[in-house]
Amino acid sequence: MPKTIIPHNPRPKDPLRDATNAALKQVVDPLVDLMFDAGVTVHEFSQLVRERAVRAAARRVVRESGRESKSRIAILTGLPRSEVARILNSVDISHKKRLGQHPARKVLAAWFESPRFLTANGEPAVLPIFGRRRSFEQLVVTHSGGIPVRAMLDELTQIDAIERLSDQRVRAKSRVPILTGLTGSGVAVIGERTRDLLDTLTNNLRPTATPLFEGTALLSNADPEFVSLIRREIAEQGESFINSANALFSRSRIRQNRLIANNAKKCRLGVTVYYFQDDIDSAKDVRPGTPHSHRTNLRRQHRPADRKRMASVAPHSAPPGRS
Repeated sequence: MPKTIIPHNPRPKDPLRDATNAALKQVVDPLVDLMFDAGVTVHEFSQLVRERAVRAAARRVVRESGRESKSRIAILTGLPRSEVARILNSVDISHKKRLGQHPARKVLAAWFESPRFLTANGEPAVLPIFGRRRSFEQLVVTHSGGIPVRAMLDELTQIDAIERLSDQRVRAKSRVPILTGLTGSGVAVIGERTRDLLDTLTNNLRPTATPLFEGTALLSNADPEFVSLIRREIAEQGESFINSANALFSRSRIRQNRLIANNAKKCRLGVTVYYFQDDIDSAKDVRPGTPHSHRTNLRRQHRPADRKRMASVAPHSAPPGRS
């Protein structure tokens, strides 16, 4: 009797799942590049995702049912119950609270806001680098959270946020620094800003949530000759907007101190403006066989003793019919 072959039924199409997987690929790609830059392996990333998924699922289960259920967490995550229990019994070493403002941003904000470091017309004063009174040294000591003065001076100079003048004086050029370089604090900012953006976007997908503002201006066929002009103009407008937002937050903070008791519930809020640019004509993936660099073929170099030994055995190894 012939054997009956049962056809394999693939997972039914799920447009929402497919769209989510496609979105996750776009989110993961820049994270993978960051991993490679920082030396984080795929195994470490996998373990991290499993750990964060279990803890996020645990919070969701407790929020929905009022109690922790390892079985329910295992169903949500697709992980074995034993692994769920192991993760929940381990210590969560993640940050217990969100990061504060970057020290460079705090220093510049104080320079633009604190009356101690302003001129009579409200502009950031030109400061001597060192001094016991109104100086860059005192600005850093008061507002950087322990960063050495020289380190902060180098950082702000490198990102072109300040200008060093003669006689060891400095002048503020920009209140909104653009942090560059692969540093611990810079990478930490990536996590903070990315989470804030994803929280906003996912919040707006939920029909019962209050929508949060999110808007994007996009040009898909920009003329390369105007890119530098556009980038400069966006930077200037973005800095002006952030300054206005900071002024609004400052007024709100003053009113809050007057009207709200210290034990009242407070919330964290903010706004981020960023510019993005990529080249749509150049392929980002290097496919096998695509010439991208000249590779030098290596040949083994024989020592003189090896050449003599090869010459002595050559007649015996010659194929028939060849002298």
